[in-house]
Amino acid sequence: MAAHTPYGYVIEDGKAVIDEVSANQVRQLYENYLSGDGLQNAAAKAGINKFHSGISRMLSNKKYLGTKYYPAIINRNLFDMVQEERHRRAVALGRVHVETLNEPPALEVPPTSLKFWMRPLEVKFQDPYKQAEFAYSLIEREMS
Repeated sequence: MAAHTPYGYVIEDGKAVIDEVSANQVRQLYENYLSGDGLQNAAAKAGINKFHSGISRMLSNKKYLGTKYYPAIINRNLFDMVQEERHRRAVALGRVHVETLNEPPALEVPPTSLKFWMRPLEVKFQDPYKQAEFAYSLIEREMS
């Protein structure tokens, strides 16, 4: 199976087909997650040995709904319920900023002065970092 082929499918004669054993594991992963299991636990119970990020990608992979190339493994209702649960958990853990109607107004940042006075640049360095450091050292004051 190629690395780009989603878990649950195999390629036969140039077409993606459902591998029933791993497709059932995908379905079980979705169900386990909805029943309250964390990513690793849900995958382990389904018999899937993947890292956290791989499991997360599986739970958000729209190819499991079916495309022109990939047949459907799960239905839209199950997929949507898992996405809602993932969002709910992310909010509960503080990983998602929830906008409120009573947000404080954005602070205005005062404009930065772009005018300054500096002594003449008399020394040139080959190293651009040294040249910049030297040029900044010549600035004597900001002007309004």
